[in-house]
Amino acid sequence: MDYPQLFSAIDSLQAEYIRFWEDICTIESPTTYKPGVDAVAEFCVRQAEKYGWQVEVRPEEVSGNAVCITMNPDAAGQPVALSGHMDTVHPVGCFGSPAVRLDETHIYGPGVADCKGGIVASFLVMAALQQCGYTDRPVKLILQSDEENSSCTSNKDTVAFMEEKSRDCAVFLNTEAHRGAATLWRKGLSKYRLDITGVAAHASACARFGSSAIREAAMKIIQIEEQKDHDGITMNCGTIQGGSAINTVPEECNFTVDVRYATMDQMKEAHEFLTRVAATNFVDGCTTELVLLSSRPSMDKADRNFAILEKMNAIYAEAGMPILEAVGAPGGSDTADLTARGITCVDSLGVEGDYIHSIREMAELASLARSAKRLGAVIIGLK
Repeated sequence: MDYPQLFSAIDSLQAEYIRFWEDICTIESPTTYKPGVDAVAEFCVRQAEKYGWQVEVRPEEVSGNAVCITMNPDAAGQPVALSGHMDTVHPVGCFGSPAVRLDETHIYGPGVADCKGGIVASFLVMAALQQCGYTDRPVKLILQSDEENSSCTSNKDTVAFMEEKSRDCAVFLNTEAHRGAATLWRKGLSKYRLDITGVAAHASACARFGSSAIREAAMKIIQIEEQKDHDGITMNCGTIQGGSAINTVPEECNFTVDVRYATMDQMKEAHEFLTRVAATNFVDGCTTELVLLSSRPSMDKADRNFAILEKMNAIYAEAGMPILEAVGAPGGSDTADLTARGITCVDSLGVEGDYIHSIREMAELASLARSAKRLGAVIIGLK
């Protein structure tokens, strides 16, 4: 098989898979809504079964079920893994009705770019490969179910499943949204909650009695919010809850912190900083508990990832496609966990879009075929 033959097949299937794109995004699937994530998994399984591909479902009690779909499972060549996550971030109903809409150039809705568009591109290239009679190597599509909360819902079981299914692969190609480059390093992220307990009292006696948990939280937040190094550690206090009545000194307050770091050493440094902040009392009578909610390692620069991208760029040049610069990203992804576990990874090979994690999320329709061609060129060209 040559590149023009595969690319022609992708173009011929594009309209069908734009409809598939609309259908899969219409199934709303926020991470903690297992029925929705499982519905996406079942939708993908039905599509795979139409082609006769091998399907393995990893049942999960709390998170959505993870899935591995394999084309040519008995082929002799080394497998290539494609991957995307089925979960999204917004509660059901945030996008209105209908949740998904299209115009002449773009699709809008939950997960159209992050990351269901990449899943659709993966299905598109696999369907095109089968249409062309490709049988040289197994092609795996690994569908993650709780990526958006760093897989804490499954206690990292879904990440272990991804590692298991990609361990024998030449490369793990992740289909997070594409921005004109390949992501080879990423910041890690941890999420914390600080639970503060004070002493309640009547507001009229606040000058003499009571210890305000909200005041203690405010003092701590000021310290934490000063951590804003774009290339290093950043901290963002994203939510806060506290108090019981306007005329009561608040006994309880809690707030959450999103922490990003460029290296694992910085992860340790950030944790030690928050531990010190939690242990420092600004208001007599208040106590604070620091709770780690979830964490994901940084995707450190790995020689094997740069080496595989060099091979991929040689393929792209041969196929007449744009080569991809290696870049870093401040957001986390499954490739961080898998790179840390020794898997060769290249990230951000999905569709092209914008306004990710907002109700304005959108993706360019024409980028679906471009993404599928990026993936397909590697599958047939990698030696």
